[in-house]
Amino acid sequence: MSRVIFMGRTGCGKTTLCQKLDELELKYKKTQSVELYNHAIDTPGEYLENRNYYSALIMTAVDAEIIALIADPTAAENFIPPAFACSFAKELIGIITKINLVEDERQIQKVEESLKAAGVSRIFKVDTVDDIGIKELFAYLEQFLGSDK
Repeated sequence: MSRVIFMGRTGCGKTTLCQKLDELELKYKKTQSVELYNHAIDTPGEYLENRNYYSALIMTAVDAEIIALIADPTAAENFIPPAFACSFAKELIGIITKINLVEDERQIQKVEESLKAAGVSRIFKVDTVDDIGIKELFAYLEQFLGSDK
């Protein structure tokens, strides 16, 4: 089965995106280990927050068709390493979540710059709760996930 892997800091919205992609009820829970969904792979935020776990992200990404690096513009730090895309032989896209909670447009610009420095090929701005940008994101992912999505 084709999957997208979601990577990002703790609380940035990875699990919510996984649930939304698989059309599940949105329930917040702390991801403690790598979790497989029908169309997604959810990773613990600590894997990106601590570079000692980068190898776990790289190995887990082998099972995905596309990699999504998630950034929360409301967070003080996103732990997005420059040139992160070089670690993978697959397309890396950026997703900026929680855009409806942003008070200052500069917050979005800051994470956009971080995602571009990481080497993402494309950036999507979404809000899963209010369904903003989700249709466009999922339409893009469909080319990697196939028609079973």
